[in-house]
Amino acid sequence: MRKIIFIEPKAPNLHIFSQFPLPRLGSYILGGMMRRRGWDVDIIYEEQRDIPWDEINSAEIAGISTITSTAPRAYAIADRIRSMGIPVIMGGPHVTFMPDEALEHADYIIRGEGEKALMSFIDAWEKNKDFSEVPNLSFKLEEQSVQNPMHAPISDLDKIPFPDFSDYFIHGKEIAGHKIIPIQTSRGCPYDCEFCSVTAMFGRKYRYRSTENIIQELRQYNHRKNIIFFYDDHFTANRKRTKALLESMIKEKFKFKWSTQVRADLARDTEMVKLMKKAGCHTLYIGLESVNPRSLSEMKKKQTVEDVLHAVKVIKRNRIHIHGMFVYGFDEDDWATVKKTVRFAKRSGLSSTQFLILTPLPGSRFFYKMINQKRILFKDWALYDAHHVVFQPARFSLFGLQKAQIFSHKKFYSRLRIVPKVIRGKWVDLGLAHYARNLNRMWQKKNKTFLKAVDLLTTKKEAKIKIDYQQEILIDR
Repeated sequence: MRKIIFIEPKAPNLHIFSQFPLPRLGSYILGGMMRRRGWDVDIIYEEQRDIPWDEINSAEIAGISTITSTAPRAYAIADRIRSMGIPVIMGGPHVTFMPDEALEHADYIIRGEGEKALMSFIDAWEKNKDFSEVPNLSFKLEEQSVQNPMHAPISDLDKIPFPDFSDYFIHGKEIAGHKIIPIQTSRGCPYDCEFCSVTAMFGRKYRYRSTENIIQELRQYNHRKNIIFFYDDHFTANRKRTKALLESMIKEKFKFKWSTQVRADLARDTEMVKLMKKAGCHTLYIGLESVNPRSLSEMKKKQTVEDVLHAVKVIKRNRIHIHGMFVYGFDEDDWATVKKTVRFAKRSGLSSTQFLILTPLPGSRFFYKMINQKRILFKDWALYDAHHVVFQPARFSLFGLQKAQIFSHKKFYSRLRIVPKVIRGKWVDLGLAHYARNLNRMWQKKNKTFLKAVDLLTTKKEAKIKIDYQQEILIDR
């Protein structure tokens, strides 16, 4: 039997979800499709288990999926596999936008959505290995890079098979006795925020699975020990569709709790928020982004501070936990923004929060803007995880922006703020606070060298500015 191995590399650094590893869906969807073709498939999610190198030799081809922060690890794995004489095909957001870079480490790259492209590639692989008609494919022909045309986004998402999680369940670990299961019900996003690469990857048009198709998948996991995480970038984008899904979930009387990502504007529809609670929603992950109106305008979020305030109020009233996500580093941000954001986060009663550093991810307009302005300072992709400063901010020093993130987590998860959670019996919030506080300390310890480098660069830059200023004074005289 022919064999293919899919690998999702491990994240290089600590982050807020380090203890809650959750794989992307691509490898599990494609793995299931390959099993139906009669291939032997092994899916290795490196957060769960080490790569069994002694078994790699049995594969005919290896597939590696990567985001930007895991790209260095993905390339290292690809290099080692190719040295064993096994061809490598890569996919995922990072290589979609950096195919020429990726072709230095892989034989083939699938850009964008992989379902149609991989099946077309395997058709050619099993026959004559003529890849000229394979959509979305990048490869080298006589040392020249070839970029095949992209196919149109998949319009009928119901035709995509459910992910085959057999490998994930065999090797996965439970968290407090629960399994977390990722499910995606839609693709695309019309908002096109300045710092986001989702629209470049999946398009600006929303595409949805049918309610019947989603319910069919959810029935597989109807158990109290399961937690569903809907991967959708904006779960409530189409309110009519979302309400129909929620009503069907309520009718099914599912036993599991679930969480998802939404925008703050969902709170304008209080009926929908009530339905979400009734359908078993536990936590909403909201990109609150900023309480600086100028920054919200700059990032093209199409969201106001009033939207943020209203959302927190309505969701809390319906007893749904909120994980708020804020981003620092826009040209309109400064230390006043940081202090105002922390004050808002503390007073609003968020269950948990992340203070992230603006990161120029390939595929986003912000990435190309930073390249054109020559403001990118670090090219190590492993640092592109929204926890490390990699570009020169406008109103912060380099070290100042990094310090702003550390300061914010320290203030939000301070011991002083943990005590009231104990008194009020908010055990979920308490557990998250304790975990996040320890994580912030561990992150600083693990990143001592990076922090020293950033501090040194900041000092040198400030010294140069001072010298240039003094020279200008002398010239004027």
